[in-house]
Amino acid sequence: MATGVAPDTLFVPTTDKVGDGEEVLVEVTAPSLPNKVVFRAAVHSWRPALPRLRVRAGASVHFATGEEHKRDFIGNALDGRAPDVPRRKHDRFPLTVPVRFRVGAELEFHDGTLIEVSAGGGLLATPTPPPIGADVVVELTPPGAAAAMTVAARVSYHTPQGAAGLRFVSRDGDGARRLRELVRRLVVE
Repeated sequence: MATGVAPDTLFVPTTDKVGDGEEVLVEVTAPSLPNKVVFRAAVHSWRPALPRLRVRAGASVHFATGEEHKRDFIGNALDGRAPDVPRRKHDRFPLTVPVRFRVGAELEFHDGTLIEVSAGGGLLATPTPPPIGADVVVELTPPGAAAAMTVAARVSYHTPQGAAGLRFVSRDGDGARRLRELVRRLVVE
């Protein structure tokens, strides 16, 4: 996607001045996208508005490493080449949270990183992703918490980058409320 001033950049209209190299979160919405897409990026350059020339203020941003699949998805969707992708029930947010997880009935924990999260699931980056269909218990410490919290999940898919897509499993009605609160605390932090 070469829509900015440099190859592989995207122009984002904004009146908030941002510095070159600054890390930002960008939210893209369009009728051809099933959900809003939020991705990590670094500012390439920012320009002020020039109203008499009808030039909008904004920043050209580079997609962060690991966000290539979102860049390709956005490009394909906006060009009308994306297959019919179902709408997600919950919006996903990029983050980087270290976690520990165990697979099935194993007692041994493995280290990983939660790189996306929503109230319905997340994306777990790990050197060896658990198999599709496996039950996983993820342990993480929410911001401001004194103790770690465990979340039950099931592996739904693998990404081309080797991450495991998780679907959170709540066993009761209150579990869904706790998951929404956990996501809110992770995203706000």
